[in-house]
Amino acid sequence: MTRIFRFAPSPNGELHLGHAYSALLNSDLARAVGGRLLIRIEDIDRTRCRPEFEAAILDDLAWLGLDWEQPVRRQSEHFDAYSKALETLRLMDLVYPSFLSRGEIRAATADPAWPRDPDGAPLYSGLDRDLAAGEAAARIASGAPYAWRLRMAAAIDRIGPLRFTEHGSGPDGETGDVTADPGRWGDVIIARKEIPTSYHLSVVVDDALQGVTDVVRGEDLFHATSVHRLLQALLGLPAPIYRHHGLVRDAAGRKLSKSEGARGLAALRAAGATAEDVRRLVGLAPAQPTPST
Repeated sequence: MTRIFRFAPSPNGELHLGHAYSALLNSDLARAVGGRLLIRIEDIDRTRCRPEFEAAILDDLAWLGLDWEQPVRRQSEHFDAYSKALETLRLMDLVYPSFLSRGEIRAATADPAWPRDPDGAPLYSGLDRDLAAGEAAARIASGAPYAWRLRMAAAIDRIGPLRFTEHGSGPDGETGDVTADPGRWGDVIIARKEIPTSYHLSVVVDDALQGVTDVVRGEDLFHATSVHRLLQALLGLPAPIYRHHGLVRDAAGRKLSKSEGARGLAALRAAGATAEDVRRLVGLAPAQPTPST
């Protein structure tokens, strides 16, 4: 079986060294096993994602020496596929519309002892989880903002225990045959009123539709894999092999991020850096030729 890898950036800023490491690692692993490399543009956030960033990302990836298959998949062109998955979950009564504002959520979870998800955010209070169907429908019809949330406890009860195969490691060294623990995330957002999907939903749908066999990404997404395994099981989708890698960090030990102004590849290129310089900076060996078949 041909193995299929993917690199899936969001076009909401420039690529930095952390992105370069993940992209190059996906490329190297695909090349080593004679596999395929796909590029997916995760642009469901239409307020932050911009065409000029997508163009710059593809230019940087080509400069790094990546060779990927065409066409590039853009999530914004496939909302119908995500809507169908959402409808499947809705018909199973495993999602509900939540209407609490951000301020109401903060007020409901202000207690320092309130449980938090693996990213440190307070779990959703679920105050509107059991709204009568008629009241929820009336609020939607009135134009009230809402998000579709997963009934986490019901979903877990429906599926039972889940595991996934980890060929890298999580932030606490988890590797091998790992027990999924989606309950740590509470009632996660699956879609919104204006966008019929979320990162969690679209990523599992896309991986299945594209036949991805190997998901190689940063360890900061390790715990999210538990949610993805649950959605895969609910929707009858295959589970890829996962490989979570360490993060490229700055001098203060913080992971590189667009929001913190991490230096982009474009700036490195402008300063005269080469693709091999980038490989060295992120700790990868020089590029190897594609194995002959």
